[in-house]
Amino acid sequence: MIAKLSGRLDATGEDWAVVDVGGVGYLVHCSSRTLAALGEVGEGCTVHTQLQVSENDMRLLGFADSAERDWFRLLTGVQGVGSKVALAILSALSTGDLRDACGKGDAAMVARAQGVGPKLAGRIVNELKDKAGGMPGGSGGFAAGVAAAPAGSKGADAASALENLGFKPAVAAQAVARALEELGDGASEGDLIRVALKKAAG
Repeated sequence: MIAKLSGRLDATGEDWAVVDVGGVGYLVHCSSRTLAALGEVGEGCTVHTQLQVSENDMRLLGFADSAERDWFRLLTGVQGVGSKVALAILSALSTGDLRDACGKGDAAMVARAQGVGPKLAGRIVNELKDKAGGMPGGSGGFAAGVAAAPAGSKGADAASALENLGFKPAVAAQAVARALEELGDGASEGDLIRVALKKAAG
């Protein structure tokens, strides 16, 4: 399976790009966000990929980063969401917006994507709500307070401390949010880090 391509951007279209790797041109279907991130034709680029095989088709999907690819895989696991719809969602929403929408159950935000009706949007957020917290992207409903906290605040500093200990940003943010709920806003930074560390590790 082809997981990543690094080469020269040879050509682009409305929803595709051709990446020249050692003289071989790979056609990859992309979201508009990935196309914008690839740069200008003739420049070097790297694209993360997913090979999709069906009875009568084989196509390579391209993503600007592994986070977008992870979300694509999650989206296409929902009944009624094929690669075209998943790319439309990833074109309309950043991975952060998508994570927030699923975390908060905001179907209307997902329905902004072309070809996604209210019923399908509702199914997407319902099925992915519990999985959104562990995905890369935005704050998620559970950690909105941490994400909104200004740099230098206790919440932001505690999350940063956990990240420095090796925890992923999403895990750190969730743990700090839960610690804040338990201890309250008056908790010291040391207590916040101690409790958040237990929650992140547990």
